[in-house]
Amino acid sequence: MLNLSSCNNVTDQFQILRFLDPPRPISSLRRRNVAFPISKATPLPLQGGGSIRVESGSGSLADRLRMGSLTDEGFSYTERFIVRCYEVGINKTATVETIANLLQEVGCNHAQSVGFSTDGFATTTTMRKLHLIWVTARMHIEIYKYPAWSDVVEIETWCQSEGRIGTRRDWILKDYATGQVIGRATSKWVMMNQDTRRLQKVSDEVRDEYLVFCPRELRIFPLEVLKGCCLEDKILRIFFENGLRNSSIFSCGRLAFPEENNSSLRKISKLEDPAQHSRLGLMPRRADFDMNQHVNNVAYIGWVLESMPQDIIDTHELQTITLDYRRECQQDDIVDSLTSWEIIDDTKAVPKLQGTNGSPAGIGEKKEEPQFLHLLRLSGNGSEINRGRTEWRKKPAR
Repeated sequence: MLNLSSCNNVTDQFQILRFLDPPRPISSLRRRNVAFPISKATPLPLQGGGSIRVESGSGSLADRLRMGSLTDEGFSYTERFIVRCYEVGINKTATVETIANLLQEVGCNHAQSVGFSTDGFATTTTMRKLHLIWVTARMHIEIYKYPAWSDVVEIETWCQSEGRIGTRRDWILKDYATGQVIGRATSKWVMMNQDTRRLQKVSDEVRDEYLVFCPRELRIFPLEVLKGCCLEDKILRIFFENGLRNSSIFSCGRLAFPEENNSSLRKISKLEDPAQHSRLGLMPRRADFDMNQHVNNVAYIGWVLESMPQDIIDTHELQTITLDYRRECQQDDIVDSLTSWEIIDDTKAVPKLQGTNGSPAGIGEKKEEPQFLHLLRLSGNGSEINRGRTEWRKKPAR
């Protein structure tokens, strides 16, 4: 990933091309469950009478019924979902937990479609041998329009390397009927030993197993634009002897949030006591634990929102949520959810004059669109479990 915060007008000065390196070996796993040759149709009985006919082929029954497939030459996966009535909340639209669950579902289905394990979340052959699993380190979701009951949502996802200690998965959500982008999301995952519960660096062997399925692009920048820029993750820099003497080419991953200084990159400050709003004594339910024997990352979203002020819930809808996961929550843990308004202190910004008294607005004041800091901690010793930020917008007229 390129850090171009010190450059000006970068967006106008580069173009994105498909990475044109020598062909990488195409694993037979990538072709698994992609196309299902039509042969004999098998009738399946339904409860209450009747049957449906499913074409037999190389994939499982779930593969043949699922509305998803590999796309983009096998480098991403797209699936369509119908919003069910039980996935809709008080606003008569899908809840943010529903969105997060769908992101997780399409990510897992992507992993299965390329041959990764079904007994964990996208574990490779080497990971299973060493008892390694992926755990969420950060999740950032932006929702521009919530789908309603019976709407069809199309979600595209892909993964890629994220430094030496983890991997990254991105998503783009669309209204299938209109093609409109209604949301984007990105996440960072780190590797953990399932037995010791300790984090572990991603080995080259594991990295090679999944990088073959990751998209790559070329970004071309004039050299004068790159002066003073920071290059992260040891990005490959190639100088062309002929034709592009004044440019440099970098191998980059595809990003759901390619914009500079986008909100997914913002650091989350720790919420300090005393919090303005709190919900104490939360406990994980048995249903909150997933196949990796820890509280699923979606459960934390619900805990964070438990301490939101009711007047905001009544008049606003969640626009953006960012969560940093600090530690695991165990079955017998008791959790406190804390929330406070985030005060924006942008002393570099030129304040606007408000009213006739010349008082500045925008420094040390609440944003017009509410923004909150969140903290989940253990009730006993105060250990930090999760910190977050949410941004809200007025509910649309319906």
